[in-house]
Amino acid sequence: MHYLLTNCQVYTSAEVLDDHAVLVEDQQITALVPQVQLPAGVRQIDGRGLCLCPGLIDLQLYGGGGSAFGLAPSPAALAQLRSHTLRHGTTSFLPTVPTNAPAVVDRAISAIRQVLPSMPGLLGLHLEGPYISAEKRGVHPTEFIEAPTPSGLHDLLERSKGVLRLLTVAPEVLGPDELSVLRASPIVLSAGHSNASYEQGMEAFAQGFTAATHLFNAMSPLTSRAPGLVGAIYDDASVCASIVADGRHCAYASVRISKRVLGERLFLISDATAASAEGAYYFQPQEDYFVDAEGKLAGSGLTLLQAVRNCVHHVGLPLAESLRMATLYPARVLGLHHQLGCIAPGYQADLCLFDAAFNVHATVLQGQLHWHIASE
Repeated sequence: MHYLLTNCQVYTSAEVLDDHAVLVEDQQITALVPQVQLPAGVRQIDGRGLCLCPGLIDLQLYGGGGSAFGLAPSPAALAQLRSHTLRHGTTSFLPTVPTNAPAVVDRAISAIRQVLPSMPGLLGLHLEGPYISAEKRGVHPTEFIEAPTPSGLHDLLERSKGVLRLLTVAPEVLGPDELSVLRASPIVLSAGHSNASYEQGMEAFAQGFTAATHLFNAMSPLTSRAPGLVGAIYDDASVCASIVADGRHCAYASVRISKRVLGERLFLISDATAASAEGAYYFQPQEDYFVDAEGKLAGSGLTLLQAVRNCVHHVGLPLAESLRMATLYPARVLGLHHQLGCIAPGYQADLCLFDAAFNVHATVLQGQLHWHIASE
């Protein structure tokens, strides 16, 4: 596999290039070539004047495209979710399972372990719970919330070894022994569904938590006398925070203010789910989001590129920076920013081609080009 992707505006993550082509060899990007210096004898693929960016990276989604993997996990649901994300420009993703019965979590671990070697772009598993605050549980069922113990954590880490990449946990429910167990593992710790005080949040970030889950939602707020977990996220110099830019999980003005405070530490997730009427969760679709049986907000209907669009159209951010929030910055959270999230020599050839209306025309996954919209 050896080709030049030409005639597109290239958002590399570092700069925006016109009149350049991307040289792909096998699964890697090997060069960015000025249009006037294209090498002879290499197959050229017309990018149709579209925008080209790194493949999007979604670190939190439960479902989409009819798949409710996070609620009813199976290899088939995972394959359906992979197809949906790829169609919408997301090349790398972390399927997410919220607080649920241990048997459901085990089915998710098993499905991902089974599929992981043969599914490009599958990064592992994000567990959102069960070690969360009952006060900030959102729609997570109370009966499945667990108090962490060293033995319980050892068991979870052993069962999910090689699969679990990110764990959302309320830091205030951890004691020193539990935190020590988690810190000894390679997983990324993300503070979320938490009623932590400002002091507890800052201590968690000093003790190994490097991320926070869906800023503002299901966490102690920033107030004048109690800065809460939101205040700790703002005040810490290094923690990264995800945000759901759909105008429903938080106001666009809150996204804009947070971006000014956090800069490159703020990244996008879709938080996307699908309708479900079985098991512990009952999700009903609304206009562009989901609610539970009580009408409580339960997830988004976003794709990650729609979140990018919202950052441009409603938050007022430049397109190049909005794209970095869905590519380079989430890659950093998992320590993958030397291979994903950029268009540069040596990076994996994961790419997304989209038009001015944010319609995805094609994706490239490990060098393989998939057209989704035929040439007119």
